[in-house]
Amino acid sequence: MSSKKLRIGLIGCGGIAHQKHIPSLQANKDLCEMVYFCDIISERASEAAKEFGAKDAKWCVDYRDVLKDESVDVVHVLTPNVSHCAITVDAFAAGKHVMCEKPMAHTSSDAQKMMDAWNKSGKKFTVGYQNRFRPEVKALHTACRQDELGDIYLAKAHAIRRRGVPTWGVFPNKALQGGGPLIDIGTHALDMTLWMMDNYQPKSVTGSVYYKLGHLKQATEGNVFGPWDPDTFEVEDSAFGFIKMQNGATIMLEASWAINMMESREASTTLCGTKAGAEIRSGMSFPQDEMYINRGHNGLLTDEALAGGGAVAYFKGSANDPGTLEARQWLESVLNPALEPLVKPQQAFMVTKILEAIYRSADSGKEVYL
Repeated sequence: MSSKKLRIGLIGCGGIAHQKHIPSLQANKDLCEMVYFCDIISERASEAAKEFGAKDAKWCVDYRDVLKDESVDVVHVLTPNVSHCAITVDAFAAGKHVMCEKPMAHTSSDAQKMMDAWNKSGKKFTVGYQNRFRPEVKALHTACRQDELGDIYLAKAHAIRRRGVPTWGVFPNKALQGGGPLIDIGTHALDMTLWMMDNYQPKSVTGSVYYKLGHLKQATEGNVFGPWDPDTFEVEDSAFGFIKMQNGATIMLEASWAINMMESREASTTLCGTKAGAEIRSGMSFPQDEMYINRGHNGLLTDEALAGGGAVAYFKGSANDPGTLEARQWLESVLNPALEPLVKPQQAFMVTKILEAIYRSADSGKEVYL
């Protein structure tokens, strides 16, 4: 592996940059340095460059300036969802490796353009699904790969918050985000579930999308991030999908920022296999992340419980933090031609296709065949 430090350009200096990417890259400073910061708000870019950048760090408000800099090896695309495609396509054309925050795109047509640009580029590409790097998630994935669950024929992907509407950034803006909790946190739960099943061949999708609580002022009570503005809440507050796979397996996906439901289970999955079942439980209802494997064993029904490593909502840049581990694996894959990123573009592309199909099905009232 090369001893060179990768020179990173960050496009987008908002919440996800400060909560996840900047601390994660700082924690991997033996592999990289942040040399360019871009944001449409000039103060955010300049302040990030001054505080977190290398000695020669630059800043700008036009992402094309980052791409023109031949010294930049890697760009992290950390902007609102609808701009992921254009920036990523241009970055590959400029010869950069690309880490794009989840979701890959808000439509499958945009995601296809990103895939096409990547395939032409010869560069590395990944999407920010850091939950795969949680210890209990990795442990369950190992169990699945070792066939401990058998044929996984039924699964649930959980992304439920009782009241967890983001009140910063552009989250409620449909034109910039393309959707609400389904595309924001449902994407993590679906990625985890597909990865566990190692099944990326959906047959059809049926979806229901609800705009029930977002416009109700009284519904803002108890929101963990403070009251949201009902007048500017343009996206769904909850969404549900029923996904049939080509091999007959079924996945049920649930996502909400606001719903009158007792349990908040986020970035979680339930798996039912022929040899055993399993659950990852995390979210506001759980003080720490949990993993359970259940089965019939020695004449009895048994539950094997493992305690996880705590909350994942915010990122501190510690060596075992999921974001830090994600960044390290990504940087090492860029430095080592023989190493692939853990999150493959083809997998993230399928997540986007399924999420889009849920929205399409809800709009049409019909099952969508993929």
